[in-house]
Amino acid sequence: MRAWQQSAMRQYLEEAPKDFLVVATPGAGKTTFALSVAKELLERRVIDRLTIVAPTEHLKVQWAAAAAKVGIPVDPAYAAGQGRTSKEYIGIAVTYAGVSVNPLAMRIRTERFRTMVILDEIHHAGDAKSWGEGVLEAFGPASRRLALTGTPFRSDINPIPFVRYVDGPDGVPRSAADFAYGYEHALADHVVRPVLFLAYSGEMQWRTKAGDELTARLGEPLTKDMTAHALRTALDPKGSWMPSVLEAADKRLSEVRRHVPDAGALVIATDQESARAYAKLIKDITGESATLVLSDEKAASKRISEFSDSDSRWMVAVRMVSEGVDVPRLAVGVWATTTSTPLFFAQAVGRFVRARKRGETASIFLPSVPRLLEFASELEVQRDHVLGRAVKDEDDIFAAEEDLLAQANAAEAASDEQLGNFESLGSAAVFDRVLYDGGEFGHEGEVSVGSEEEMDFLGIPGLLDADQVRDLLQTRQSERAQKKRDAAASRPASEAAAPRVETTAHEQLAVLRRELNGLVAAWNHRTGQPHGVTHAALRKECGGPPAAVATAEQLRARIDKIRDWAVQRRT
Repeated sequence: MRAWQQSAMRQYLEEAPKDFLVVATPGAGKTTFALSVAKELLERRVIDRLTIVAPTEHLKVQWAAAAAKVGIPVDPAYAAGQGRTSKEYIGIAVTYAGVSVNPLAMRIRTERFRTMVILDEIHHAGDAKSWGEGVLEAFGPASRRLALTGTPFRSDINPIPFVRYVDGPDGVPRSAADFAYGYEHALADHVVRPVLFLAYSGEMQWRTKAGDELTARLGEPLTKDMTAHALRTALDPKGSWMPSVLEAADKRLSEVRRHVPDAGALVIATDQESARAYAKLIKDITGESATLVLSDEKAASKRISEFSDSDSRWMVAVRMVSEGVDVPRLAVGVWATTTSTPLFFAQAVGRFVRARKRGETASIFLPSVPRLLEFASELEVQRDHVLGRAVKDEDDIFAAEEDLLAQANAAEAASDEQLGNFESLGSAAVFDRVLYDGGEFGHEGEVSVGSEEEMDFLGIPGLLDADQVRDLLQTRQSERAQKKRDAAASRPASEAAAPRVETTAHEQLAVLRRELNGLVAAWNHRTGQPHGVTHAALRKECGGPPAAVATAEQLRARIDKIRDWAVQRRT
């Protein structure tokens, strides 16, 4: 067992709690930990039976296979109305949906034996009111309940069954984990892979329902409606953006496979029609067919297992590989879905971070959408389940109005009707930047797909430690900038006198922000100081607004200041 698993197990066995919540980053080994606890309790005769509740049918089979390896026979085909199961089995595996169908039958089984219940991805008990109520009724009599999650909880008013809540400093109840093991800790322990997020921008054109033809650059400040339209235009398989990004991702996969020969790639698609189109594009680009996994097909689980055991390059999936599904060789991902919630993002990224040996890296290709870039930059942030807004007293008459305002703001996104009535006219992709460890790395000006500047990042070796990845990103960015300066200095006087195209303001600001964020990330690794604290300290010393809206002069002042700090710390 890994160090965190041993520590959590010691705590569990010492405290012997009825309820225990473990929040551990995807890929950390929650399954191994939970089954080790169950085996120990079975051997000590603390429990007689085991019930595993999982989000999907595929995960039931996966749990049963993992349990068999530690000597616990589990029936993944059990149904709530079935009653008894074969005497061969000590445990059963069911889904949250299956429990809600007949919670009374599950309760009777739970009462008949001293039962331990493992609730995998416990946040799913809040997906539907009936699911939460079913879990509460079915497993109330359980002797032990071990809840697991590796993804951020939601913010809503429905408490998740068997999860403990404590009031935060603002008076709002938040979920409290009994043991937490975040991505940042797992990365330091080499339990998970470092993740490179490669963001792609470009010009998008579409026609609205009213017949207006619009053009916008993906990633620029836009209304929510326009951002949604631009994203859907980018993901249209008939445009140029998706083929360009898939080709870039395949180049990255080839580089990774030089060091990790069985590395695989996954496209996460929005719907089945798009998934089929992406699979065809991959065949055209690579000459090799992609494994196509559609959530409503009976053979979906089998196809995932076959892909996991093979050395095929590509898989295209709709939802099926978003959570819990274990394909350790996945090293390259393409985000081709319009879904953009923190929960789904963490689930999807979790498919790529599982480390098999030290030095493996993961690369995920993203559209330059502010919301996705924000999730990428905050990968290590742990989120608790927040229970609504605290009403301080009975006279808090503005509570209802504020709740209505929050609902209105949440509903500001483009309506389904508007989004469903537009026509994508064309798209083009350009490399934007790399997000890694809270920092941004890229080159000045527009970087074309297929250029040497893009290959500076696509060609990063597939076997590097986290610190080596960061150092290499900084080196390649600095070397390219130095080459440009040397080229400019060596130009003939006649050429130097010729008018040259000035860098636009937004390009200049983007380069400065990337440089500042990269230095802040390096400072974090040197001192352990969180990125937000460093940015706040720089603002306090240099003045000005947050980096996102700071001027070029203000950004340069902060870059100089943090470099001064680095020199002072060395001396």
